[in-house]
Amino acid sequence: MKKKRKRELSMKQHLVKKGLILTLAVVTAISLAACGKKETEISDPSKLGGAGTKAPTTTTAPVAAKKTTYPLKVKDATGKEFTFDKAPEKIASVSPAETEALYALGLEANIVGVSDYDDYPEAAKSKPKLGSITKPNVEAVIASNANIIFTGISMNPESVEKLRAMNINVFKVEPKTLDDVINNIELYGQITDHQDQAEKIVSKMKADRKKVVDAVKDVKQENKKKVYIEFAPGWTVGSGEFMDELINISGGINVAADKASWYEISEEKIIQQNPNVILFANGVVDTKSKKSLDEIIRTRGGWDAIDAVKNKHVVGLDQNLLSRPGPRLTDGLLEMAKGIYPELVK
Repeated sequence: MKKKRKRELSMKQHLVKKGLILTLAVVTAISLAACGKKETEISDPSKLGGAGTKAPTTTTAPVAAKKTTYPLKVKDATGKEFTFDKAPEKIASVSPAETEALYALGLEANIVGVSDYDDYPEAAKSKPKLGSITKPNVEAVIASNANIIFTGISMNPESVEKLRAMNINVFKVEPKTLDDVINNIELYGQITDHQDQAEKIVSKMKADRKKVVDAVKDVKQENKKKVYIEFAPGWTVGSGEFMDELINISGGINVAADKASWYEISEEKIIQQNPNVILFANGVVDTKSKKSLDEIIRTRGGWDAIDAVKNKHVVGLDQNLLSRPGPRLTDGLLEMAKGIYPELVK
């Protein structure tokens, strides 16, 4: 009898031990399975077994808007230091590129005047006119009562200083590269406390540039196309300017880059350079001959021997996208790159 009870007790202990081992194995398997699941699967209570188990929730804190800390001290292209105690409430612009940037930042309500040439966006046409981009109307500028007047590449430093001598607060930019344009937009966003808007504009511009760079990155140096660009009758761009850089970013070689800045061409020299592609500003008409820039280029003496003319690679680009260093400049870059390498840039 004692031996029988001993055997029964031993059997019970064995079953308990076996049950514990089995339970441990199941728990381990569930744990390992859970580790191998994706986070979205783990968050489903039914996947974990317990009907009363609540799915874990995650909360993402909203990204705080970038705010400008005032007073803000910045310098313009002339080296003058400006101190802004707060975001300027009344803003004027006598540069089409700067006007476009200010509108893109969402500052339409703050703009109290623009130059006679400002035509984009459409709303800019109805703003009070302040005169030319090189020498604005002083009386109109003063009457606008603007806290700050933005000007760009068209106004020389001497004209800026004359306006400043009349206590007109002029902020000048002088972009030479695409990065300069991007930095100016970021600066406007900082000055006006519209940094988030500036960041969106800049992100789009950088994406445009990357698209072009990626499209032409495999073009070998020896296969790069020679490009000539004419933005006004007889005028081209040399090295050191944003328009020249756009040609380089597009994978082209500017045949006029042996000289710096903007200059009048030698027609014979362009024939000798024999560009593969000629780009010109659409809609430009010579005031003397009344001929379009396209017609002028195609009918110049000897230019019919140029490869670009012979092969019908004379391409018109939107004159404003091409010549205004503002938020739409990378739209112009894309258009230019398509004109040079239509088979690569879509």
